[in-house]
Amino acid sequence: MTRTITRSYDEIADAETAVSRLEAAGVQSEDISIVGYHPEQLEDDARHGGEVGGVVGGGAGLLGSLAALPIPGVGPALAAGWIFGSMAVGAAAGVAAGSLIGAMTSAGLNDDEAHYFAETIRRGGAVVSVRTSDSHAAVIEKIMDGAGSVDAETRRGEYEREGWKRFDESAGPYRTPDDLSGVIS
Repeated sequence: MTRTITRSYDEIADAETAVSRLEAAGVQSEDISIVGYHPEQLEDDARHGGEVGGVVGGGAGLLGSLAALPIPGVGPALAAGWIFGSMAVGAAAGVAAGSLIGAMTSAGLNDDEAHYFAETIRRGGAVVSVRTSDSHAAVIEKIMDGAGSVDAETRRGEYEREGWKRFDESAGPYRTPDDLSGVIS
């Protein structure tokens, strides 16, 4: 039976490490997805003539196909893999399935998990999902956890203590109090 294993990471570099390790262990690129908000990378690409929607990754495997995709509630995010494909197709068609939540629930996550992972991306993190068989699940989980994944239960609790309830597509990119210090007086 096929199942989806998903982990979140504070840094896109940690998510990229997980993807590289998964591919090195023999997981096929078409069974891995990565989505992350990394504004510095997108700004660098834009300054150097990169085009939003164009390839911004480098190297071989899945990471070589990282592309920028505008995600409602997040802004431009880096993404690659099967979840990215469903978001891009849905976004082009202008349907709800093009949303991050729609793509994640279509991938097998329940609604609460999808909202948590979407919020993690909005706050500057990254998410990696892998489709695998039950027989390989333990190895996949060990690889993903070994790359510095975040404890989802603890992090969700932190979000909720701040007043967070659910991912809001209309909220826009997350801003920390430091981000707002020059705006609010």
